[in-house]
Amino acid sequence: MKQSETVVCASSVEAHVGGGEKGRLNVVGLPDTAVREAKDRVMAAMAVSGYRFPPRSVTVNLAPADLPKSGSAYDLPIALALLAAAGEIPVGACNVVALGELALDGSLRPARGGLGAAVVAAELGVPCLLPPAAAAEASVVTSADVQVVGSLPVAIATALGESVSKAVPPPRVTLPDPHDLAEVRGQPLAKRALEVAAAGGHHLLLSGPPGSGKTMLARCLPGVLPDLDDKSALEVAQVWSSAGKARPCLTRPPIRSPHHTATTAAVIGGGSGVPVPGEITMAHRGVLFLDELGEFRPQLLDALRQPLEEGEVTIARKGISVTFPAAIQLVAATNPCPCGFHGHFRKGCECSEHMIQRYRRRLSGPLMDRFDIRIRVERVDPDALMGPPGEPSRDVAERVAGAWEAQRVRGVRNRDLVRSELDGLEFATGAQRMIEGALRHGSMTGRGFDRVRRLARTVADLAGSAVVEESHASQALVLRGHRERFHR
Repeated sequence: MKQSETVVCASSVEAHVGGGEKGRLNVVGLPDTAVREAKDRVMAAMAVSGYRFPPRSVTVNLAPADLPKSGSAYDLPIALALLAAAGEIPVGACNVVALGELALDGSLRPARGGLGAAVVAAELGVPCLLPPAAAAEASVVTSADVQVVGSLPVAIATALGESVSKAVPPPRVTLPDPHDLAEVRGQPLAKRALEVAAAGGHHLLLSGPPGSGKTMLARCLPGVLPDLDDKSALEVAQVWSSAGKARPCLTRPPIRSPHHTATTAAVIGGGSGVPVPGEITMAHRGVLFLDELGEFRPQLLDALRQPLEEGEVTIARKGISVTFPAAIQLVAATNPCPCGFHGHFRKGCECSEHMIQRYRRRLSGPLMDRFDIRIRVERVDPDALMGPPGEPSRDVAERVAGAWEAQRVRGVRNRDLVRSELDGLEFATGAQRMIEGALRHGSMTGRGFDRVRRLARTVADLAGSAVVEESHASQALVLRGHRERFHR
């Protein structure tokens, strides 16, 4: 009777060979169908590779036993643990982190989770055995000893130290150039709003008639955002890896733009069985862009409110609860009514009052209050539309990078400043009076009071000012949607 153990990502795979029915293999630990079928793939791969299946009953346990297991990544660790328990290979061969799907000829097919496996291996200080595709994904974890294995015999030899191969680098991906702000004619307020939003990570809502450039402005945002630092890039890559997707570019902030017909589970996360990340998690450390915001289902939009405040989303199912990161910047574009021309100074609205109110009820007050910046985007004047190009994205990106650096020195992004931290910032007397005047006027909530102060701090960062001046506060109020000038 022997027992052996190996590791796949965050699970331990244990094998026990004992008495009982001859040649029987039991897999326990809440396996799904793909994991239960691993026994047939493992038995065939062992036979082809020249290893003998134990003549006694074998039990494979996937620990922890109360966590559901899914996918074919368990094939390779099951085979290693089983061979060690049967005495076919030394037990020391199981002191590894491994994953991979076994083909019937003993070769290894890709399996998701390579990045997570490399992180676990680095923490444990043991080698990480991965198929080529998974190894390329995991190569970003430079502290991990990632070894490329293409078959079961090669995996065994590598685990025993008889064969060493380093991971192949991830393939170079050429991304399309982002839209340039120089292409946007006119719209000085909207472009300023986009710059402030990028500088402080603020949530942005663009409202206006069709053809005013709302979507085009939002698509220019990637061109002014700085690259992710190493820690954030690895964090985002792990999130994508857990969803079975590879990042096209590790250094760029993710930009996700789900269609308005997407389900709540697709955007927030969920699904049957083990919850999977949604679009809000795929946009972690990046931007979630919701075009045609008024067309999304109200229940989905209200489900965004808590993740926007907490920076994470918890999905609870019977017997399991999973928390996914969701520190996102929400950017949305919407029409003011179904036809899009309510309040337009040239073209009249064709919607009834009932249609307008029903359309606006889709956007609840608490959700709207979570947008730091709320501006209306009007159609561009013909002279401006035919005029010269505007300021290019690279110039705006330089100012945004400077504001990010100021926030890095303070140790917190402006959008994450809590009230105690805001109270400790230096506001000029006129700026403080202006913001307090808006609060006393009753035109903003307590949440809005904090958000205006965060906006004012971002405007000051873009100006390179250590003190929030009255002009910065005035601009923050305008971006928040307050046109009046408030005084005590």
